[in-house]
Amino acid sequence: MGDREVDQLLVERAQRGDKRAFELLVAKYQRKLGRLLSRMVRDPAEVEDVTQEAFIKAYRALPSFRGDSAFYTWLYRIAINTAKNYLVALRRRAPTTTEFDNEDAENFEEAEGLRDSATPESELHGKQIAATVNRAMEALPEDLRKAITLREIEGLTYEEIAAVMNCPIGTVRSRIFRARDAIAAELRPLLDTDENRRW
Repeated sequence: MGDREVDQLLVERAQRGDKRAFELLVAKYQRKLGRLLSRMVRDPAEVEDVTQEAFIKAYRALPSFRGDSAFYTWLYRIAINTAKNYLVALRRRAPTTTEFDNEDAENFEEAEGLRDSATPESELHGKQIAATVNRAMEALPEDLRKAITLREIEGLTYEEIAAVMNCPIGTVRSRIFRARDAIAAELRPLLDTDENRRW
């Protein structure tokens, strides 16, 4: 039984009033959702509040969940909207960050090798690359930034991204292509890579 099927069973139990079933869904996705929201809301205490509020909204909306999309895709939409409303209420834009955390490093295939051969020069170069990627992502239009974050950070499929962003798969592919292209252009001077190569 796959993840989606397990989630669906837990949702159905929760819809019948089984609070423990919903607690299991919270336990499963709390960290993932918090990590995602920390890209929009920078203060860790605020991230916790927004994450909790998103789960409360999801619990209240649970009777309307029909299983047309994966539970996490549905939860993700609620969380993003909660974070947007939160930021609008505060009337401020989330500040930028220039560093990846350790969990982000785990997502890079070369991370193990980079750690093994760490010298002051390579560490500085790594930080410059991370800062450049972050700056490039912050500079992207919101639709491109959201698409590339869902793909590269959250690991969603093109189909799931299309469902979350409510657009055709072709549009998703185009947005990810354009986002990668923009980031590659910023990285080129640091990596000395060929103009036709993207990350």
